[in-house]
Amino acid sequence: MRADFTGPGVGTVTGTTFSGPWEVTVSSRPNVQSEQRAEQQPRWRLIGPGLVVAATGVGAADLVATLVAGSKYGYALLWCAVLGCVLKIVLVEGAGRFSLATGRTIYEGWSSLGRWTHYYFGPYIVIWGFVYGAAAMAGTGLALTALFPVLGVKAWGVLSGIIGLVLVWSGRYSIFEKVLSVMVLLMFVSMVGAAVVTLPNLPELLRGLVPTVPDGGILNVLSVTGGVGGTITLAAYGYWLREKGWTTPRFMRVMRIDNSVAYIVTGLFVVATLIVGAELLYSAKIAVATGDEGMLDLSNVLEDRYGAAAGTVFLVGFWAAAMSSLVGVWNGVSLMFADFVGHVRGHDADHPDSRAGGKYYKAYVLWLTLPPIVLIFLGQPVYLILAYGVLGAFFMPFLSVTLLWILNSDRVPNEWRNRLPSNIGLVVCTLAFGALAVNEIYKAITSL
Repeated sequence: MRADFTGPGVGTVTGTTFSGPWEVTVSSRPNVQSEQRAEQQPRWRLIGPGLVVAATGVGAADLVATLVAGSKYGYALLWCAVLGCVLKIVLVEGAGRFSLATGRTIYEGWSSLGRWTHYYFGPYIVIWGFVYGAAAMAGTGLALTALFPVLGVKAWGVLSGIIGLVLVWSGRYSIFEKVLSVMVLLMFVSMVGAAVVTLPNLPELLRGLVPTVPDGGILNVLSVTGGVGGTITLAAYGYWLREKGWTTPRFMRVMRIDNSVAYIVTGLFVVATLIVGAELLYSAKIAVATGDEGMLDLSNVLEDRYGAAAGTVFLVGFWAAAMSSLVGVWNGVSLMFADFVGHVRGHDADHPDSRAGGKYYKAYVLWLTLPPIVLIFLGQPVYLILAYGVLGAFFMPFLSVTLLWILNSDRVPNEWRNRLPSNIGLVVCTLAFGALAVNEIYKAITSL
């Protein structure tokens, strides 16, 4: 007779047989629990939710703000780009830590603070989506028109919005992540490549890491610091963690690596843009337009200085920056909206209507794509833009204050609550983005 003994603690002596009346073979197969633990061990990869949130947040307008700062002040505001990356790491880590520690979405956390969060976030996400949808499509249309002038900005913009809708409609995260990874690669090649060909002045670059505020540069300080890596999309990080399958505290270390590396890459984009502004524009006293048109101006300068190929490569990077923001918002903010509506209607976070590909998700994807087409062709109403600017200005202080509140309370297990460094970081975020909010509200009102 032959018997196989397996189970916890069995060694690695496959085929060892004891002869006699009973023939006993000791099997060495590792126990099933050990195999499952090995298979489930979290592993970090470069392309993950962190790079997704960072790529989504770095749009063409953010790069232009950095470019203008470099063209005006050289390397003097380099430290702002570094500070901006650190602040975003703090915010995104807080949002991710809450989701992993509790298994709840960030909107569930906000809702636990009271119904006032509904009254702010509901109007904000609706108005924001309407106005941003038009701006995102116009930005991608501008880049594509420069590359392929067979169609105008409006036509290319609408086509870009529809392509974004198709890419995210199913809600499948794996497809979305692959698309964003290609965009990041294009951005990296074009932005960092442009910085390399300008031959940066390394001593001046290092001096730019010392905090200084040049005369008249305080608004640029705020713009560069606040423009590194997104606003509302920072809060989408927890949703992308869930779609990736990172849902429990054992992914905490992987999440922190993912977030930090992603914003280091983002920092490289922004620093590269500042280098181009400092070396190519500041030294030659060349001014560029604000808004997305500034990227076209820079492409023309690169083409004049280094040839048509350099200008074209940079335009591809401009398009990748604009399109990655569009696709990222079409997916990430739609996940947030679906969770918001589901929560208001009494569904739990796992209800099919509240998840990726559900009816609330698809409704917001349509809202981002179709109604904004009217704004593209007819222009943007003044009071709608005012509401967009005011509500949007409050979001970053709202995020930092609510994270401070939630992560220091019993809503989070004790071991994952804030420690002193996190609290200091979130307080600095609140002060910095609060100042930026006041400036944005002032600009919105005075522009009427």
